[in-house]
Amino acid sequence: METMLQYFEWDFPADGTLWRRLYADAGYLKDLGITMVWMPPAYKGQGGVNDTGYGVYDMYDLGEFDAKGTVRTKYGTKEEYVQAVKALGKQGIDALADIVFNHRMGADYPEEVKARTMDWSHRNTAVAPEHPVEVWTGYDFPDRHNKYSRFHWTWKDFTGTDFDQTAGKTELMEFDGKKWDSRVSKEEDNFDFIMGDDVDFQSRRVIRELYRWGRWYLSQVPVNGFRLDAVKSIDSGFFTRWLRAMRKELRQAVCRGRMVERRCASAAGVSGSQSEMHGAV
Repeated sequence: METMLQYFEWDFPADGTLWRRLYADAGYLKDLGITMVWMPPAYKGQGGVNDTGYGVYDMYDLGEFDAKGTVRTKYGTKEEYVQAVKALGKQGIDALADIVFNHRMGADYPEEVKARTMDWSHRNTAVAPEHPVEVWTGYDFPDRHNKYSRFHWTWKDFTGTDFDQTAGKTELMEFDGKKWDSRVSKEEDNFDFIMGDDVDFQSRRVIRELYRWGRWYLSQVPVNGFRLDAVKSIDSGFFTRWLRAMRKELRQAVCRGRMVERRCASAAGVSGSQSEMHGAV
């Protein structure tokens, strides 16, 4: 029987000790019968040491670079993270990495673009025509100096966002020439957008980068599988292909995803219930 433990909670203190605690607890977790550990997002978020990891800023910074006011993340440094994962492996416990692909937050500079204002309750419906806006969508990660990746995000890599700097107000905006992904939850007519800068899963450039990042991540951290965030808001065909590619890097990857609808589980090629997707992929 498999028993998974979520080894964090939202209000865990931002003291940088989680990875060290996990390292020390590995043997104890084995004795308890835990077979899988779901760890929080390990990359740098927009809130620095206070970010839970879901406000994704730089997925290549696992607590290594002095960005957003800190080297470590809320949970510790990259070295501590890797050592914790290795400790779990020595105890025969699967380590699940939390993957947050849906959005980016905490951009390095604003850009000017044209966008339509959309209805929050009916997100395929525009309530204002295209107009100039200034949005925080430029990411060049100056503190990382292109180590690991030279990919820089611009507004063209996103479908939309929710804050107009010029007007100084929050509103749902779909960028010029862009459309929300159609193969997502139909909540609010289309639940592609959740927060921040919404990653464009129709962009080949973006897709190539997400594949490249996945291979890089597995080369850095010996995890056994993934917990996939916001599955219902990401093109349902994406993870089928991405997980197949990641499986080539691992003999077997465990996959669990946060979602709502059965059809997303089927699209991902794994079994699932309405509240959870799970299985070996």
